[in-house]
Amino acid sequence: MIAIFYLVLQILKLYSYIVIANVIISWLVAFNVLNTSNRFVYSILEFTYKLTDPILNKIRGFLPNLGAFDISPIVLLLLIWFIEMCMKLYVAPVILN
Repeated sequence: MIAIFYLVLQILKLYSYIVIANVIISWLVAFNVLNTSNRFVYSILEFTYKLTDPILNKIRGFLPNLGAFDISPIVLLLLIWFIEMCMKLYVAPVILN
């Protein structure tokens, strides 16, 4: 059970890194630093979009339209952090004792 607990924590941490990578890559594409006609850049961007967009689209449905500002990745990262903290505070004492 302890191994599953730590596995879930690592998956959440890995997913937060993917969200951050998605944001950085999309900024670099928006500012024409990276070109999406490059197959490697396009494949990385497509991979991160496929992993993050389903959840980000649900979050965007609840948020007001702020124009060019998309705060849904920030909300998602805060939600991941909240889940991690709840797991460490409430689930870990039950499993470790």
